[in-house]
Amino acid sequence: MKPTVSIIMGSTSDLPILKKAADFLNQMEVPFEMHALSAHRTPAEVESFARGAEERGIKVIIAAAGMAAALPGVIAAMTPLPVIGIPINSTLDGVDALYSIVQMPPGISVATVGINAGLNAAVTAVQILAIGDSGLAARFKAYRSTLSQKIVNANEELKALKYDFKVD
Repeated sequence: MKPTVSIIMGSTSDLPILKKAADFLNQMEVPFEMHALSAHRTPAEVESFARGAEERGIKVIIAAAGMAAALPGVIAAMTPLPVIGIPINSTLDGVDALYSIVQMPPGISVATVGINAGLNAAVTAVQILAIGDSGLAARFKAYRSTLSQKIVNANEELKALKYDFKVD
């Protein structure tokens, strides 16, 4: 089995955020790989990864970084594959990383999710891949249907809460 999604983190300190992405890809039965690469500390390795990803069968790259957050943009500059950037809250509440990832120059796009939004990055990757994979599309639709049931269940639990002045 060859990976179709690559999860890249600037350092393993980002793993708690990216674990959410890995867990969801695993749940959706999407083969993936994980690497720690730094745009600033291992630039040659980042370039080798990005330039070789397409020929290795990778279809989507999820890249997370904090602070200067150059990793997703650097990867996007070197591959035609879709790159999904996750800004990590490491300084300035993650807003610095968000701006760094979302403000890419024209022609070098990084799809950017919210700060620390590892799950949404994986959801976006699955949506991209599901366009050409009916089995994955069915699994994703089944997952989406569980989201509304969670709210229905939560609403029922709220009805059961009793307060002296709560009107039902």
